[in-house]
Amino acid sequence: MKTEIIREEDTRLYPRGLTLFRIALGLILIIKGIDFYHDSTGLETMMHHRKWEVFDTNAQTISFIITYTNLLGGVFIATGLFTRWVSMVQIPILIGAVIFNIDYGISFSNIELLVSLFSLILCVAFVVKGSGAISADEFFRSYFLAGGEKGHTRKFFQ
Repeated sequence: MKTEIIREEDTRLYPRGLTLFRIALGLILIIKGIDFYHDSTGLETMMHHRKWEVFDTNAQTISFIITYTNLLGGVFIATGLFTRWVSMVQIPILIGAVIFNIDYGISFSNIELLVSLFSLILCVAFVVKGSGAISADEFFRSYFLAGGEKGHTRKFFQ
């Protein structure tokens, strides 16, 4: 009974419009992952221009990790599955994206920097707020309650 009260409070405090931003963030990450997949040499070249020792020897490995983390993380965030954990994993990648894109200047013509900043702010918000009421996490939580306690099954299927 207590878990139901906590769940109702969480959904009441979570703005439903934030769900649209979660899905948009997931789609942005998926699109960037596809972009990096198609042009992995561009990402590696961008890392080599930084002239940091870490990127000189490991550029290909880091570009592989960033590409597939964006793809998989985007799918998880868009569906609302493990949103807090995946957002925490995305934060260092997005901080790196902001650092790389800030070289081109802060202006509205530098859309990559704006998208990186927007994504970073949303990831931090989802680490704090969670995935919300309309998410796979909430579905599995209510599905678990439907099977575990008497009376929830009727409410779950209505």
